[in-house]
Amino acid sequence: MQRVVRAELDLLVEGELDLILSVAVAAGVPLGHERLSLTRDGRELALTEVTDAAGSRLHRVRVDPGPLQLRYDALVRGGAEVVPASDLDTAVYLRPSRYAPSDSVFAQARRQFGGRRGIDLLAAVEAFVAETVTYSPGLSLGTDSAVTTLATGQGVCRDYAHLVIALLRAMDVPARYVACYAPGLVPMDFHAVAEAWIDGRWLVVDATRLSNRRGLVRIATGRDAADCAFLSYYGANLSLQRMLVDARVEGEAAVVAAASDPLQDDRASPVTIG
Repeated sequence: MQRVVRAELDLLVEGELDLILSVAVAAGVPLGHERLSLTRDGRELALTEVTDAAGSRLHRVRVDPGPLQLRYDALVRGGAEVVPASDLDTAVYLRPSRYAPSDSVFAQARRQFGGRRGIDLLAAVEAFVAETVTYSPGLSLGTDSAVTTLATGQGVCRDYAHLVIALLRAMDVPARYVACYAPGLVPMDFHAVAEAWIDGRWLVVDATRLSNRRGLVRIATGRDAADCAFLSYYGANLSLQRMLVDARVEGEAAVVAAASDPLQDDRASPVTIG
């Protein structure tokens, strides 16, 4: 399977700042080609790449005030190699985190899902979040946690992912947050899903049901959205003037549909991000 991903960000920097970008596909994703550039007035700026323990690739640069243009595109060939979880991974992803405070939803999770284990538990959590939360762009805040989403019943992809993660951790299942490109997503944007450590595999959960899990391309992995922001900056302000995200599967029509049409994703089948 071949996938093409692209991101364009036009930024206006108001003062000298430290800029950190997370738009490149994760380490280990097999690439046919990749191009990342950050320019000002036609001049390309030098970026420093840092890869974290989860394989997220961060690009960092110190910039002065003025406009910036980020352009990224990559051709992904096939699926990424499956990396087993370490003892540290399963410990870290069991703990409460800023946006997935599993200790705060512990009682609810135990009442709702008590007695369920493994794939059965995963399916029950996915169905509960999908059926009780309404996808509502613009109505949630960047500071909302899984507790907020549980109370309001509304949110966007990150909110769905946080609630899934918090509920799974409360049931003693290691769970983590994944920022990704999602072919077939409507409206197209950066996407977020959850992964759960079940039967020796990281299985992906998209309770929004807006993506086809087989087509997802990993960007960043972490405890929650705090570890996976596509844009972070420190020292001054900036504004996002324009953003374009695109992701598509290339190949025969049947292959494209099987990996990008959300309606062709069998939610009952366990899937890993390839």
